[in-house]
Amino acid sequence: PNSPGPNYNVAPTSTISTVVKRHAEPDDESTRRIRLMRWGFVPPWAKAGTEGGPDTKGPLLINARAETVATSPAFRAAAKHKRCLVPMDGWYEWRSNGERTDGKKAAKTPFFMYADDGEPLLMAGLWSTWRPRDLSGDATDAGPPLLSCTIITTDAVGPLADIHDRMPLSVSAADWDHWLDPDAPVDEGLLRGHGDLDRIRVREVSTLVNSVRNNGPELIEPADPQHEQAGLF
Repeated sequence: PNSPGPNYNVAPTSTISTVVKRHAEPDDESTRRIRLMRWGFVPPWAKAGTEGGPDTKGPLLINARAETVATSPAFRAAAKHKRCLVPMDGWYEWRSNGERTDGKKAAKTPFFMYADDGEPLLMAGLWSTWRPRDLSGDATDAGPPLLSCTIITTDAVGPLADIHDRMPLSVSAADWDHWLDPDAPVDEGLLRGHGDLDRIRVREVSTLVNSVRNNGPELIEPADPQHEQAGLF
């Protein structure tokens, strides 16, 4: 399939690019590949819906907590052998502006987190293959399999924690192959780390990002260029 074009406001169920490591033959060395996947993890055992695709009426599994991926029924199988990396230029988070006195929800301020060197950040993820099922619930070859993924999150630290209590789990370049290795167990140390935290910067951006109908480079421009935050630490 064709690679998706630039997307400045990625929504759940969108098709995104991921990096995996797989074997071409059972005994050869695994190699990296790029795979397009649905953002929103569909476990292999998910039931089929009325239209033949997976039943996704439940919550969208767009994130998985680093603290529980190895034991969660939804993610533990993928954590063993189907780990991926999700490249991104950055991500958005919204800071609460406190409570309003009239009982209504207070507006939230959006921020864009990005790498100061202009290179992509690679976030830890898990992926799955879901296959179409027949009336008895057995997997069939009636259509192409659905590849889907989730992004792992961890506790936010430093100034990032002032914006939101969670953040994507980044993986530094030195650990990419180890994280992706389908023959190695999940590294608990990487799940407890913060990878490329030292590269991450933050800036306030326009509330245009609040609507998925808006999608362009203006979404990541500083809301106030005179007061752009230079760094986290």
